[in-house]
Amino acid sequence: MVECVAASCSSKAAIEANKATARILVRMLAEGSDSAKPVAAREIRLLAKTGKQNRAFIAELGAIPMLCRLLLSSDWMAQENAVTALLNLSIYEPNKTQIMEQEGCLRLIVSVLKNGWTTEAKENAAATLFSLSVVHDYKKMIINEPGAVEELACMLTKGTPRGKKDAVMALFNLSTHPESSGRMLESSAVVALIESLRNDTVSEEAAGALALLMKQPSIVHLVGSSETMITSLVGLMRQGTPKGKENAVSALYEICRRGGSTLAHRVARIPGLNTVIQNITLTGTKRAKKKASLIVKMCQRNQMPSAMALGSTLTVVDHSLVGNSTLRRAASFSSGELSNPMSISVPVP
Repeated sequence: MVECVAASCSSKAAIEANKATARILVRMLAEGSDSAKPVAAREIRLLAKTGKQNRAFIAELGAIPMLCRLLLSSDWMAQENAVTALLNLSIYEPNKTQIMEQEGCLRLIVSVLKNGWTTEAKENAAATLFSLSVVHDYKKMIINEPGAVEELACMLTKGTPRGKKDAVMALFNLSTHPESSGRMLESSAVVALIESLRNDTVSEEAAGALALLMKQPSIVHLVGSSETMITSLVGLMRQGTPKGKENAVSALYEICRRGGSTLAHRVARIPGLNTVIQNITLTGTKRAKKKASLIVKMCQRNQMPSAMALGSTLTVVDHSLVGNSTLRRAASFSSGELSNPMSISVPVP
């Protein structure tokens, strides 16, 4: 009991000490010299790195508007620490609202993404957009912000491995909004996602985003017109993580479903597809099994020889698994809509 009371007192003392520190730092942001403000931003960044309470009272003290103003700084250290502090603060849900409602803040984050002084500042701006896009109402605001999707696509194409990951996660989240496909297409984000299917670091999220976006026929034909990209999806189905395989087979399903017989025939001709589909119907996630079975059915309806062979193979396997209802259930699906994948957590820098 004594130990519990002591721990509680210690915890309360730490919280009060952090609050006192935050007050000093926010005052430095407001009233400090040009040389003091970058230091204050750095210390706020570190204080916001851990603990919901820290993130809450830093924002309550009014740090967010002042950090936003520092995004315009000609001092690279001030800008980098300010955008990273905003990223760390945004992990606490109520702070997302403060950031999005702060006039001009979203525009300034996009400006750092495009023209930030350091690579880390640009990457953390992308990660901040990802964090903010977890909230459904903010997805459309980010999509409509001039330059936001374009710069994320640019980072996905030309960024460092970490930058590519930050960008693809943001684009993945934005793709879950039903009105995102038009902007994604005109901003070249779809092209960047297609090209990323060949990059093991980001292919899983890229496939998931494309599967969501392919409700628009023009995107289906853009993806399906390249046999190389279809082959990349099949490669992910063969060697990806369970979630990666699920995203890839979902994207392939959308190509077959919405691309007409020409694209369905192109899919069916991919070498090794039979074996990959069979493996997924046996070992994939529930959703992946469903999509794989639907691909087989669509190909069979189009009377494609390779698909008919695949269907035959599945029947043999099914009969050999007496008492195993999993495969039979997978083959019984006749329709299926793509559900929105869950958001990915944000790493704290």
